[in-house]
Amino acid sequence: QVQLVESGGGLVQPGGSLRLSCAASGIIFSIYAMGWYRHAPGKQRELVATITRGGSTNYVDSVKGRFTISRDNAKNTGYLQMNSLKPEDTAVYYCNLDGTGVWGQGTLVTVSS
Repeated sequence: QVQLVESGGGLVQPGGSLRLSCAASGIIFSIYAMGWYRHAPGKQRELVATITRGGSTNYVDSVKGRFTISRDNAKNTGYLQMNSLKPEDTAVYYCNLDGTGVWGQGTLVTVSS
């Protein structure tokens, strides 16, 4: 059974940092591109960052220079390092392996003073 489990969310003040993790099981993690998405209240789900099997990355303009996506294939885990967080980054964050249709439960990030 394929499973993705996100963790690392929480409440942080503006300007703070968080590191999200996405642990995959039941799947050969290394052969899939991975993406981090977020869904804020009242907004559509947004693709935030992607990383290919080979490690090439891409980001939505609003997070460029602040967020870093990475992966550790030996640990079947992906990461999203989020720095200089802003209130508009508040959302539930999800990871997804491209083409699998599998989603985790998400992890809530709240940026507020």
